[in-house]
Amino acid sequence: MNQDICVVVPTIREYECMRAYFDNARRHDFDLSRLHVVLVTEDFCDTDEMEAMLEDEGVCGEVFDGSRRQEWYEANDIAEYSHVVPAASHAETSFGLLYMWANERFEYGFFIDDDTLPHEEDDFFGRHMENLAFEGEIESVSSDEQWVNVLYQNADEHGLYPRGYPYAAMDETVETDTESVDDVVASQGLWTNVPDLDAVRILMDGDLQGQAQTRTTRGDFEGDFVASEGDYLTVCSMNLAFKREVIPAFYQLPMDENEWDVGRFDDIWSGVFLKRACDVLGKQIYNGYPLCEHNKAPRSTFDDLTNEVAGLELNEHLWEIIDDAGSEADSYAGVFEAMAEELHDGDYSEYNNGAFFNHVGEYMYDWLDCLDSLESLQRVPAAADD
Repeated sequence: MNQDICVVVPTIREYECMRAYFDNARRHDFDLSRLHVVLVTEDFCDTDEMEAMLEDEGVCGEVFDGSRRQEWYEANDIAEYSHVVPAASHAETSFGLLYMWANERFEYGFFIDDDTLPHEEDDFFGRHMENLAFEGEIESVSSDEQWVNVLYQNADEHGLYPRGYPYAAMDETVETDTESVDDVVASQGLWTNVPDLDAVRILMDGDLQGQAQTRTTRGDFEGDFVASEGDYLTVCSMNLAFKREVIPAFYQLPMDENEWDVGRFDDIWSGVFLKRACDVLGKQIYNGYPLCEHNKAPRSTFDDLTNEVAGLELNEHLWEIIDDAGSEADSYAGVFEAMAEELHDGDYSEYNNGAFFNHVGEYMYDWLDCLDSLESLQRVPAAADD
């Protein structure tokens, strides 16, 4: 079978976790020949060992440290856009999106974080692919705050809200219904063990090691669901599958390497943009299984807080700014451009670090231009041999 799935893994230390995902695929008879794995790493990492791991597993793939990424930009004539992927940031997953866009054979993408493991009982790749192909009735969730807590199913017991969920939207009234869906474009698997929380919530949970005292289990997840049209949700890139078509509206935002020191919201904000695009275009984001085991390494909660605090106020308002953008658009790029305009042209001086919104809008424009350049390169016919 042709390689139609690009698996993007940002990693600097625990790349061996991928062996468990490959074992899971073999155990559930998922065809590993469909996968092309892209390990996104740094110059100080042992890329030879990473390549050896892929070869030992018999899985196709490539390893891109900072130097190899720059070479790739130059080879694809997009060096002028290399800034859209920040260095030494989790948002380097955007490189994987560019790589997919430049290779038309990839119809599907996966994001997997290197501090996760699949559950043996779940067909990890197979279940995500089933979710992307799903058509039928599914639980639909909404709230009076226009936000859905992806951990809502047992929230009365654990009281958790995920990283990126606005504080103003807490204590919401949840309503559930049944909805017929027929165009799923992203599948978000959730997580057992260490929940994906922000630093403020981790501190409130009494944990100084960047994890959480409250842990999640399979029993906390009762079934799959979608967020209703008009409601937003947090999208975490640690366990995620998506269709190629969403890439124009799924840019992982330029975090960490900016003058405002805003970080840790790259996947969260990309999820807000994607949900807005889905609502405009009549698409859905599927949530629930397959679960992964999140084994976040201990680290200072206060370090995470330092990285997050510059963007906390902005996170409260981002969704309000783009909530009406692109309503007449008929493409992901069209919706994304409309959201870029709202951010780029607005006056956000009333917020702490409000100018970062203008910065993000500029980078969103550059993202679309970069994709156009890659697409133009694909359309140029190869020179005939003499």
